[in-house]
Amino acid sequence: MRYTALGSSDLKVSAIGLGCSGMSQNFSPQTDAESTATIRRAVELGINFFDTSDAYGNGHNENLLAAALKGRKDSVVIATKFGNMRGPQGESLGINAKPGYVSVACEASLKRLGLESIDLYYLHRVDPQVPIEDTVAATGTRYPAKQMPNIGF
Repeated sequence: MRYTALGSSDLKVSAIGLGCSGMSQNFSPQTDAESTATIRRAVELGINFFDTSDAYGNGHNENLLAAALKGRKDSVVIATKFGNMRGPQGESLGINAKPGYVSVACEASLKRLGLESIDLYYLHRVDPQVPIEDTVAATGTRYPAKQMPNIGF
């Protein structure tokens, strides 16, 4: 597997990543057992870059990824997104990039993923009601520079 630097960071990611949305929504049928086997096989093949979102399966995908990567989290790079709001049945509730929501969403993702920091954390969709500068500025108010997860917009 070929690896490359992720932007200007020191993170090295596989040239092929695994997008996990279909493991919790959009495509059917899927089972957690099949999804877990797919994630683990990807790791065996050298894939270390996994993309998820708090919106995929209304948090289910982050939980699934955490369970599948248990004991392997130090050797992978996890990207997750926030901003696409979902209701209890997975219905779209719109976009939320309000500054007050950034840390709430991040803390919830950290808990579901079982991580202390997220390698790449970014806004899923731009919220036309919130200036992007306000969303970006909010990431620095909750997390001091040395503790802040990598935020990408």
